[in-house]
Amino acid sequence: MNNLIKEMRTAMGLTQDDLSERLEVSRQTIISLEKGRYNPSLVLAFKIAKLFNCRIEDIFKPEEE
Repeated sequence: MNNLIKEMRTAMGLTQDDLSERLEVSRQTIISLEKGRYNPSLVLAFKIAKLFNCRIEDIFKPEEE
């Protein structure tokens, strides 16, 4: 799954550490999310969307087949 987490994070001036603290996850989780190696739980996806003040589908895009 593709996502815009890195772009949105940098637009807000947040580091990976800042984001991990706000979402209460490890920095490694943020790294994996940004690289598309990890799909978040629904709870985490909602937390991310709330933090960025947008909808989940504005952040996460399914890969084209």
